[in-house]
Amino acid sequence: MSSAITRRVVACFSACASLIASPALAREEAVPHSGIASTSLCADTYVLALAPEDAIAALSWQVDQPVSAAPPWSRALPKAWPDAARLLELSPALTVFGTGEGGRTARLLERAGHSVLELAWADDFEAVRDNLHALGLATGRARDAAAVVAGIDQRLERLNERAAARLRAPRILYLSASGGSAGAGTYVDAAIAAAGGVNVMAERGAIGWTRSDPELALGLEADIVLTSFFADGYASTFNRARRHAAYRRLLEHPARAEIPAGVWPCAGPRLIDAAELIADAIDAWERDR
Repeated sequence: MSSAITRRVVACFSACASLIASPALAREEAVPHSGIASTSLCADTYVLALAPEDAIAALSWQVDQPVSAAPPWSRALPKAWPDAARLLELSPALTVFGTGEGGRTARLLERAGHSVLELAWADDFEAVRDNLHALGLATGRARDAAAVVAGIDQRLERLNERAAARLRAPRILYLSASGGSAGAGTYVDAAIAAAGGVNVMAERGAIGWTRSDPELALGLEADIVLTSFFADGYASTFNRARRHAAYRRLLEHPARAEIPAGVWPCAGPRLIDAAELIADAIDAWERDR
């Protein structure tokens, strides 16, 4: 084991052991300072949507990855992850965890007197609104959260007006880098609907995220093919759509639109950006018909 890894293991063990053995002492020694720390890419999107630069103490370790749409200034901030020792070292006033990430770490921080918020699972705009309001309450920025939500709702209304002015709703297929797709009940489906399109996979009865199926892909037809995470996603051996011949027809579709990964790493405040990009693709398709 390298010396760096050894030091981190020892630090984490010491921090967690001290919290378990003496919570009162931990509360005295690990007094929260100021600012908000985000521990995941999804949490980053919420924090950046609501908090000003000077209120952010740290963003997630993923902020430097191609899948992050964080502004350049944010990349100089300290990095955080769901680790008790690291978060005690940063000592933010509030730690924001992605869905399912808080667990034992969040409980340890709370015992040390730190405030934490774990985002709820979100697959649609309503859940995005709920998470924004929750973050607004946790940070004392309820009015700011309400303003962000109002802005999203105004943009959704404009998308409705654009959709109403079109001759028909196009059938849209989402293709992931893994070769899977998105059925009903996913944030991709929510974005397609908001843009004024019909989700091909939901139309076929698919619910949730679907797996790679080359045989199915050969028979799928759509007016528009949406892709994402191809140019700026994670490199993985599971990215079958990059290599498998069955997906080439979809990738070469004349009305293919690539959505930047950073606008929808999860159902977050920038999901509205994805919906607007899809609407732009629909308008382009309609012009070219």
